[in-house]
Amino acid sequence: MTKLSLSRAWEDTTGVLAQDGRLFVAVALALFVLPGLILNVTMPEAPAGQFPPFGPWVAVAVLAVLVSFVGQLAVIRLAIGPHITVGEAIIHGLKRLAFYVAALCLWSVPIILIASVLYAFIAEDVQHPSPIAAVGLIIVSLFGIFLAVRLILASTVASAENAGPIPILRRSWELTAGNWWRLFAFLLLVGIGAIALLTAAASVVGLIARVLLGDIGPLTLGGLLVAIVSQLLSAGISVMFFVMLGRIYVLLAGRGGAGVPKSGT
Repeated sequence: MTKLSLSRAWEDTTGVLAQDGRLFVAVALALFVLPGLILNVTMPEAPAGQFPPFGPWVAVAVLAVLVSFVGQLAVIRLAIGPHITVGEAIIHGLKRLAFYVAALCLWSVPIILIASVLYAFIAEDVQHPSPIAAVGLIIVSLFGIFLAVRLILASTVASAENAGPIPILRRSWELTAGNWWRLFAFLLLVGIGAIALLTAAASVVGLIARVLLGDIGPLTLGGLLVAIVSQLLSAGISVMFFVMLGRIYVLLAGRGGAGVPKSGT
């Protein structure tokens, strides 16, 4: 069991990004920003807190998510080395996509289904919810958080190792042993920071766009500007997060000698 040093992982992350940032920018624009913008344009409006009605946008959303998964695997591949080009990293992500998605579904789908059933019981009578369902939902949610932290390295294992879905989960479980609180703190800090940054940026850019361009609704120039800035920031956060995961994997797996790419041709 290896004790994780988040400060060391962060130093490695900043070093990788400073040295080869252009490689990650290329992946982010192609596999994070562009799919996000397409989804933003195609998704219809819906009341706050609700999903739009079922339609063609669902297929676009599924495709956008899968493309982003390829981006995650490609970013991790670039982050952990050995040297590889951006094109090769993307192809590598495509090859490992099915294994990663299967591993993700194995643990997340049961949690989501159970939580959905419990929530449905609660939603039947919001004023007098079932105590058993409420307690059950809390327990399932906490268990889901626990699993999410223990299996946080599933994406890095899927990208770095030639393993199937179950071995991916088992390997992540082994690597994260004894480091749950450190990894939880990392996730919490990234989550809080991302929400604060995206919210502040959306407010500022939205205000500027409204003053200069007027309407910032869907399919307007102002709305497009807000969407572009939001997607760029989101992509930047995603790249940082997955590079950090890659370097955490390198430390925990004892691959300290792994290099980083030098060329993205």
